[in-house]
Amino acid sequence: MVGTVFAGLALGGMVMFAAVVAPQIFIKLDAANAAKIIRAIFPIYYLYVIVAAGGAAVAIVTIDFRPAVGLGIAALCALYARQNLMPRINGAKDQANNGDEEAKKRFEALHRQSVRLNAVGLIGVLYATVMIGLGL
Repeated sequence: MVGTVFAGLALGGMVMFAAVVAPQIFIKLDAANAAKIIRAIFPIYYLYVIVAAGGAAVAIVTIDFRPAVGLGIAALCALYARQNLMPRINGAKDQANNGDEEAKKRFEALHRQSVRLNAVGLIGVLYATVMIGLGL
């Protein structure tokens, strides 16, 4: 039961952020303010995914390891993004804002990597949630 709730929280939070929160921030705010808010939100977002998906994985692993794997992958992707990619992305963005063209390329590559990692995590959580929901 706890694992199911945490899996649902992980999926809902990830979808809400990707489909509603982030797009609205960039639609409603100028680029400088949007960047400030996104930079402030990401550490909290990743921590949320780590706790929700990781908590679900721990709670479910003894019942069925298959959805736990998808949830664990999501938690690990978020952990790597938060602890490794995010500081590098922020540093590259700051350097790019100061006119460093190489840093701009680095930022774009790191950003693409973070988007892909988030997509992998979302797929893992979606997989797990479907497995749990269908009782597979």
